Amino acid sequence: MKKEAIRPENGPKPVGPYSPAIRCGDLVFVSGQGPFDPATGEVRHGDAAEEFLLAAENVKTVLDAAGSSLDRVLKVTLYLADMADFGLVNEQYGRIFSEPYPARTTIQAAGLPKGIRVEIDVIAYK
Repeated sequence: MKKEAIRPENGPKPVGPYSPAIRCGDLVFVSGQGPFDPATGEVRHGDAAEEFLLAAENVKTVLDAAGSSLDRVLKVTLYLADMADFGLVNEQYGRIFSEPYPARTTIQAAGLPKGIRVEIDVIAYK
């Protein structure tokens, strides 16, 4: 199978040598997305719920460019700088994803880039 880089024009720009997503066959692997403003590349800090919503919007933009969508997400990895934010984020998560909910792993990750509180990566199908 051939792998194809997905780089949406209106999406967040990578800050290193990686692709926002890779499509291989019918699967789409989205790199970690945080609360970065796609227009400026700057972080939009807020509480964990606000950062989650912007990160999820960035995931949606990348998935759309890959021919997929949030309702086709199979697996989510959610990184939180502080596990105390789990409740706030989980409430918003339930509004973004619907049943059958994707499989999910939530990890407390110290030292997320640029002081962000939330990062999300997903695997979806096309």
